[in-house]
Amino acid sequence: MHVAALQFELRIPGAQSIKDKRAVLRPFVEALKKVASVSVAEIDHHDHWQRATVGVALVAPDGAQLARLIEKVKRFADQRIDLEVLECSAGYLEP
Repeated sequence: MHVAALQFELRIPGAQSIKDKRAVLRPFVEALKKVASVSVAEIDHHDHWQRATVGVALVAPDGAQLARLIEKVKRFADQRIDLEVLECSAGYLEP
């Protein structure tokens, strides 16, 4: 079993309120769960309108599949037009 955690620092430029932020972030989180079968949660910047930190947990049976899954998640986030990925960091749990 191979495990990784991604942390995305996001900017939501169109948000003018927490409600606007949630209107962008909620569909992003739900779509990411469906697209990649991962666990996702907002983990920081809860009270900032245009910022969010999202954590993603990924599990795969081997390293190659984990690498493909990580790239899939990163690509999905980068393709969003309603938010900007400021930074993405990864941490790995040794098998």
